[in-house]
Amino acid sequence: REVDVFDREAVFIERVLRPLLARFPALKIVLEHITTAEGVAVVREFGPTGRLAATVTVHHLMINRTDIFTGGIRPHLYCLPIAKRETHRLALREAVTSGEPWFFLGTDSAPHPIGAKESACGCAGIFTAANAIELYAQVFDQENALDKLEAFASLNGPRFYGLPVNEDTITLERSGQIAPDVLDVDGKDAVLPFLSGERLDWRVVAG
Repeated sequence: REVDVFDREAVFIERVLRPLLARFPALKIVLEHITTAEGVAVVREFGPTGRLAATVTVHHLMINRTDIFTGGIRPHLYCLPIAKRETHRLALREAVTSGEPWFFLGTDSAPHPIGAKESACGCAGIFTAANAIELYAQVFDQENALDKLEAFASLNGPRFYGLPVNEDTITLERSGQIAPDVLDVDGKDAVLPFLSGERLDWRVVAG
């Protein structure tokens, strides 16, 4: 609690991750959902050794901490690890679209009911499972790196873990769609997908 919430990833890297890497040199580690330039840097330092990799969520590629407070508190953009400054968002976008194999996809499937998000002490998490791959495609397209998307989404992860690559495929089309609106999960607990109601550039047409 003594560490500012926006600084905790950088502090974790120095206090916990580096000693862990030194103590267990044969251990493969994945940093789940990195959000900072410091996270990118340490993965690039140890990634070539095959010991360290990281996942990145699509919302951390699309929002920064200012977005959480634009026009008021926006609880559906509150997640942990919390979104950071714009400089960190840009560092993440550069990393995932670089083609470096130690970065790969990691969605945030956090379908908290709307009431649990819009409360005095709201739950952390952003529900991106409904449209994640389309949003990743949008980010990679914006960065002129669509040729790097397949590796990031489907190849880098299994290769790091030493697992076979999934042979199934999907087809994405740059024809656009409206992001899913409120989803009624079980007749009583509705959830709000990320960017609900907004226009997206891509959609899945087969898979």
